[in-house]
Amino acid sequence: MNAIKNVLIVGGGTAGWLTAGFLAKQLGGPQQQAVHITVVESSDIPTIGVGEGTFPSIRGTLSLLGIDEARFLRECSATFKQGIKFVDWVRPAGSVGTDHYFHPFSLPSQRSQGLELLPYWLLGAAGGDVAFAEAATMQKKIADAHRGPKRLSDGDYLGPMNYAYHFDAGRFATLLCKHAQSLGVQRQIATVQRVELAPDGSIAALHTAEAGRLEADLYIDCSGFRATLIGDALGAPFRDVNDVLFVDRALAMQVPYERPDAPIPSYTISTAHESGWTWDIGLQERRGIGYVYSSRYTDDARAEAVLRQYVGPQGEGVSARPLQLRVGYRETQWIKNCVAVGLSGGFVEPLEASGIGVIETAAFLISFLFPRDGNLAPVAKQFNTLMVARYERIVNFVKLHYCLSQRRDNAFWTDNCNPASIPEALQEQLAMWRHRPPHRLDFISDLEMYPPTSWQYVLHGMEYGCDISASRAAYPRMEEAMREFQTIRQVSQQALADLPPHRALIEQMCARPSQKPAQQAPSRSFAHPSLLTTKLL
Repeated sequence: MNAIKNVLIVGGGTAGWLTAGFLAKQLGGPQQQAVHITVVESSDIPTIGVGEGTFPSIRGTLSLLGIDEARFLRECSATFKQGIKFVDWVRPAGSVGTDHYFHPFSLPSQRSQGLELLPYWLLGAAGGDVAFAEAATMQKKIADAHRGPKRLSDGDYLGPMNYAYHFDAGRFATLLCKHAQSLGVQRQIATVQRVELAPDGSIAALHTAEAGRLEADLYIDCSGFRATLIGDALGAPFRDVNDVLFVDRALAMQVPYERPDAPIPSYTISTAHESGWTWDIGLQERRGIGYVYSSRYTDDARAEAVLRQYVGPQGEGVSARPLQLRVGYRETQWIKNCVAVGLSGGFVEPLEASGIGVIETAAFLISFLFPRDGNLAPVAKQFNTLMVARYERIVNFVKLHYCLSQRRDNAFWTDNCNPASIPEALQEQLAMWRHRPPHRLDFISDLEMYPPTSWQYVLHGMEYGCDISASRAAYPRMEEAMREFQTIRQVSQQALADLPPHRALIEQMCARPSQKPAQQAPSRSFAHPSLLTTKLL
């Protein structure tokens, strides 16, 4: 076995450059021990961003890379994201009942030694008809008031509220490219024409038009849906999950604000429609809006009509970019001396912004498991086990949003609620949760993209029935719970006064000179980082 000294990443974009930067930081060291990393990207092949929304883990990753938060916001037209607002997912527009719910990133009641609030909310301790996410955290009130998740005085990647970002995916890739090169990563502009295999089935070399024959000890496939190495050359099978998640098309638009000082929502707006849903993401100068839909239940012309009806007059004269979505994942993502990261390894539709989070996970695992001695087989086995398990859980979490809908206005929604389309593991969980709320013991933390609280927010935002009246005696601290809910309401008012308007915060941070982060946030994106907060409670 030969030591792994040279890594060749095929493809740039978010996947390639984030992986390159992460590995450069984690595998660096004395010159004689350093791993040399090269990114080969073509000038002829456009990159496809995995989406403009992220999960809170991105803060730890950016901090570890050493990217100043102000620089990131400025160069990527980035804004803060405190969660997702789901509109018309429970029932069609115009129906009687609440028309939206919120999935916040902050955990319920951040007070140490506090109660597990969900059971007491189910038993009525919050009072009235208040949603769980609003009763258990102040973040919905903050987001609804267009407040930011932090103060200008808070350190890089720190703040009272847990948060992620929205950003321009193209600009983000450019920033990562520049930063990775400053860390010693080499960039080679070339197009891979042929993959040369060794007698044992591993990759021996890549042949390019511009740079000739390129060799490495480890190859990382970040070539997107093309999957040039892991798919075309090595034949890794792709598991399609269209029997569970039906969407396979998207139309995307870049829409200007009505006025330059328009408030910027600090959350993604996801609105359900007849055969899919729209995303609405506010960046600094524009909104990114798209319709994700299923070609089995509608056609492209109708999909564009739905999108333009949602966008309204601001979309006049703006073209819609069509995207084909291949929803699923490679059943084997590391073969011999080749590992897939990003779209080449898999893609779950963008509903809960898993794309970049999966890239972070893969980069973390490669660096943590890195086979310096060249013994690839056990590393590949562990990587494949962990990544496939994570994809399975992401699919189940996304399906949760669809299968609990009360909508029956289109076959798309009716079929999504058909038990035949719901994975068995998810059906078993839902059966348990009819009479007890989701708990951390229902999940394996190192395999989960989303923490138990995210499941709780969505489950009860979708108005799933959970009757725990038979277990009422197990929850004797009702008065304490009522006081806690009251405290959250009171501190919410303090937070509204303390936190700045979202747009003003962004403008002030962008005007601030860049500096090296004073405190690095934890970079471990393998488990959920619901941390990095300065507590108000």
